[in-house]
Amino acid sequence: MVVPAEVLDNLGRFQGFCPDVPRYLDAVIDKRQVSFRPRAQMEEDPRFKQIIPYCVLACGRSVFRYTRGKRMGEKRLHALESIGVGGHIALGDDRPLLGGTEETYRDAMQRELNEEIHIETRYRERCVGLINDDSTPVGQVHLGVVHLFELDEPNVRRREQGLTQAGFVTLDDLCAGRARLETWSQFCLDAIPWGA
Repeated sequence: MVVPAEVLDNLGRFQGFCPDVPRYLDAVIDKRQVSFRPRAQMEEDPRFKQIIPYCVLACGRSVFRYTRGKRMGEKRLHALESIGVGGHIALGDDRPLLGGTEETYRDAMQRELNEEIHIETRYRERCVGLINDDSTPVGQVHLGVVHLFELDEPNVRRREQGLTQAGFVTLDDLCAGRARLETWSQFCLDAIPWGA
């Protein structure tokens, strides 16, 4: 699922993390704007932004972190640490598109979570912002939608083998190892209202 980059330009392109969800989210998942295009082509075409649900799991002052292994799809991010779980919205996710892309988006987000991890505790979820990073080739063709999952307990198991060294670490540890994080995770670390 992609949206023309000009939609972002018309709304006001930003760099980094933007907490103004009401301004951007409905527009970038509007079924009149989105389309499904071959991923291989879209990875090299900055005229479009691939919409990526980016789910951050926190329990108090601890956050789920993993290292992107070689089995993860985006080779340009291998060996980087991440606090975001999620992925592309594929053509197979478009069944509810007739009812609106919000359902398509949410179904795809849940599918990605179920493929990569298993949450074994109660949680509250809310969309806290969007990420745009035009400073890297990966960022130029992706737009992240950040969801914060606030867990009652730090009980999460990985399902996807590409999520290596997965587990909860403190915010202090994340800050100390900030340079090892992919840029989207750095933006989240700096901007998410932790514990708010």
